[in-house]
Amino acid sequence: MLPVHDRAAVDRALDFPALIEALRQGFAQGCEAPVRHHHPVPRTDAADATLLIMPAWQRDRHLGVKIVQVSPGNEARGLPTVDGLYILFDAVTGTPLAVMDGKAITERRTAAASALAASYLAPPNADHHLVIGAGAVAAMLVPAMHAVRPIERVTLWNRTPAKADLLAERLASEGFAIEVTTDLEGAMAEADIVSAATMSAEPLIKGAVVKPGAHVDLVGAFNPSLRESDDALMARASLFVDTRGGALAEAGDILQAIQSGAIDESAIAADLAELCRGDHPGRTQADEVTVFKSVGAAIEDLVAANLVLDRLG
Repeated sequence: MLPVHDRAAVDRALDFPALIEALRQGFAQGCEAPVRHHHPVPRTDAADATLLIMPAWQRDRHLGVKIVQVSPGNEARGLPTVDGLYILFDAVTGTPLAVMDGKAITERRTAAASALAASYLAPPNADHHLVIGAGAVAAMLVPAMHAVRPIERVTLWNRTPAKADLLAERLASEGFAIEVTTDLEGAMAEADIVSAATMSAEPLIKGAVVKPGAHVDLVGAFNPSLRESDDALMARASLFVDTRGGALAEAGDILQAIQSGAIDESAIAADLAELCRGDHPGRTQADEVTVFKSVGAAIEDLVAANLVLDRLG
């Protein structure tokens, strides 16, 4: 019978230290991963949903595909905004090997990719982490960053403070030092690492406010109409991405800054593969502002699914 690994099983298999290191090796080695299929799904009584189909494969090993729907407004229904499945196959025979919870894989590999980037880009002594957003990925970013930097203080901000309060209570119960703020700019000016995981279409992070030496982690804005940072940040920072192809096709923060003339494509210093192979050193100066912009990459899902299979069968 085909194994089906539910949320609890995926969470158990993908602890952040192991997943971050698996991603480091995966990006260094590479795989075949076309830019994801990205389709609007019209809905009568709600904004369009988005269907994402993300295939990736390694020669003579495994092939995987993630099928995900992003459904804005699901929070009001008591449902997750992002949900889906991951299916892993033998790449030689095409035999299905396992089905996995795609939402759990997405949340964990997204946070782990941000932490992997931070291991090259964030100040080595970074101890204050600001998280903008209070959704599932925002929650994962807290333990993920703790795995790579000596974080002592986490500040949460969300447009709806009550949601930040709920997340803070949950994270505090897990042993993290958490505070909630309504002063986003004040927290932004103090934080060593600023992570944003939102569905914002308007800039939340301002280049004029971020302090020298900070690292900014942009996780939302997975399509060209969304953005979490302003042009001033893009122009000021050293810019890194998960994949160049994905960033230049979908990353609203980058595409809108290119359209305005604030930057051009050459502003991208390196992607995760180049960082993991040592082709680029990452942060080089103490006062350098770094930005990592992710839109999600199928290689991350494949690496995570392989780790689940290795650990759980």
